[in-house]
Amino acid sequence: MTRLLALLVLISAMFVGAPAASAYVPPVTRAQVSLDAGWRFLRADAAGAEAPGFNDSAWTSVNVPHTWNAQDGQDGGSNYYRGIGWYRKHFTPSATLSGRRLWLQFDGVNQVADVWVNGVKLGQHRGGFAGFRYDVTSALKLGQDNVIAVRADNRAVADVAPLSADFTFFGGIYRNVSLTALDLLGVRMGDSGGPGVYLRQRSLSDASASVEVTTKAWNNRASAARVKVRTVVVDHAGVIVGESVTATRSVNAATGFDTVQTLTIPRPHRWNGKADPYLYRASVEIIDADTGVVKDVVTEPLGLRTTAVDAGTGFSLNGRPLRLNGVNAHQDRLNAGWAVTQADQRQDFDLMDEMGVNALRTAHYQQAEHVYDLADQRGYVVWTEIPLVNEVTDSAAFRANAQQQLLEMIRQNFNHPSIAFWGIGNEQKTSNTATNNLLRDLAASVRAEDSGRHSTYASHIGDRDPVSSHAELAAYNKYYGWYDNSSTGPGGWADRLHAADPARKIALSEYGAGGSIAQHEESPKPPVTTSRWHPEEYQTLVHENSWAQLKTRSFLWGTFVWNMFDFAVDSRSEGDTLGRNDKGLVTYDRAVRKDSFYLYKANWTNTPFVHLNSARWTQRTTAATTVRAYGTTDNVQLTLNGVAVGAPKPPASDHIYTWPITLRPGANTVTITGTRDGRAYTDTATWTLT
Repeated sequence: MTRLLALLVLISAMFVGAPAASAYVPPVTRAQVSLDAGWRFLRADAAGAEAPGFNDSAWTSVNVPHTWNAQDGQDGGSNYYRGIGWYRKHFTPSATLSGRRLWLQFDGVNQVADVWVNGVKLGQHRGGFAGFRYDVTSALKLGQDNVIAVRADNRAVADVAPLSADFTFFGGIYRNVSLTALDLLGVRMGDSGGPGVYLRQRSLSDASASVEVTTKAWNNRASAARVKVRTVVVDHAGVIVGESVTATRSVNAATGFDTVQTLTIPRPHRWNGKADPYLYRASVEIIDADTGVVKDVVTEPLGLRTTAVDAGTGFSLNGRPLRLNGVNAHQDRLNAGWAVTQADQRQDFDLMDEMGVNALRTAHYQQAEHVYDLADQRGYVVWTEIPLVNEVTDSAAFRANAQQQLLEMIRQNFNHPSIAFWGIGNEQKTSNTATNNLLRDLAASVRAEDSGRHSTYASHIGDRDPVSSHAELAAYNKYYGWYDNSSTGPGGWADRLHAADPARKIALSEYGAGGSIAQHEESPKPPVTTSRWHPEEYQTLVHENSWAQLKTRSFLWGTFVWNMFDFAVDSRSEGDTLGRNDKGLVTYDRAVRKDSFYLYKANWTNTPFVHLNSARWTQRTTAATTVRAYGTTDNVQLTLNGVAVGAPKPPASDHIYTWPITLRPGANTVTITGTRDGRAYTDTATWTLT
């Protein structure tokens, strides 16, 4: 009986399985304090405003993120305020932070920032898109009132990129501010704003993955320390799948030390884009070997994947071809400028998800880290770039600033698996020696800093000009049907370049047309791009024609619509709104999806829907018109004033459906209906003929 009982227990264990492995929870070692609330702001220069006792009582109360151009940067006239703004904040850090290293972090200030704490100048950061930090341990008074003063300046500066660009340069502290406290024995915080932990995938197969983990740490104690470094990789459930612990080492006082560890992960689950954006987490612990206490922990995302670009077959992810159906996106929105929230950023990704986007170019600059977090989590392939736009200054200072911004972008975002491409610039107007030497050096820096990703550059001048030959990949901004009506579309251009230079790896980095949701025209002709007339129907025709050609050119490693969202360009006076670039597929306030949005949704998703184009064009003056619709249902039928018109004519192509009809005087009800899996989908509008 005992033997039988033992056998039954064994069999039961086989079916039930072994006890679940406990999840790893990294110990909490750092304290982070938000400093977003309670600032005083002045949109002017103010002599002596860095002094703790300066009287700022007449200044405006604001919270950050904040920009001083939320209104004047979007209303046209090319006259928004570009100058100096001051921010001041009183705060009392807790006395419990005593004995720790304290770092003040700004996630984004445009574009030159001078920072003081209690009248002590911490430094100046030159560049509007990367985060930066200052060690404020000696400057802060714990348990007492402290004053942070920031002088922000969004004027053009000869040695800071970008010198100019076709977007508004919103000034201010437009991202978050925080204070981080960590142990004296901890991961380095001053590494160009990076996390201090860098994950490099060295090999990947179905059997195993090899990941090299470089940790940059520091002993800030007044005496030597005995240290161990432990790295733990956990799966999506938090279960440990890889671990490495170094031998104990002695580190002198006030000395940095680097550690390189290699971990093997068995049977790796790949990060596979939108199909399966699987993420591991890697945590690095800095351990006091004398006590065994973990003194600092940094946790970073880890996605295991391979990318490749072939001149003939385009982009591949994990060894399989993947068409990159991409968009460009700026970071601003209506009445907020660049001072957007994480909820705003999530909404942007929700809209891109709905449309079926799988690739994102963060044109033309590094964006907030939360953007890359969302891309990791949702499976986007990302191209992010430095703001080297239009022109360069032929000076050592400008070259150094471009290199600084490239290094900050790479270090701060190194561990995001979504990022596949580092961009070294966009649309240099002149292909001269200074420009080409800088692009050459930037491409070399990408190779030296991160050989596991691809460098690229977006050009709008000669297709084989030297500016397009420094990065590993070439990309081109082409606006056939908009700025360029010399060709019927991008297909012929792509074929000619591919035939002339078959080894060149090419993408279409920008294409599109302006479109106003308030302006409409039957059978529209190409408008004057700088005019106040940008009919929405013309935008849809440009995108229909472009997509029909792009979908068949598999040698293009990516195509990126310009733009996902309307955005502010205060110098523009075109379309229905001053200060607006209206090439977006969604309006600036994210409230309206333009008709072109649904063209891509129909071709890039399998979501069942039908969409009636020109539904907003409710007042009609011509009886003869064409109904145009997009959809993904098994069939689409039209009824006009309750009478069935029937199937589209001609048959649908690229999920585009058309019916020629004649409206009657007065109100007309136009309804399209499609069915799929037994469910009906409809869209309707009332068009009044006068």
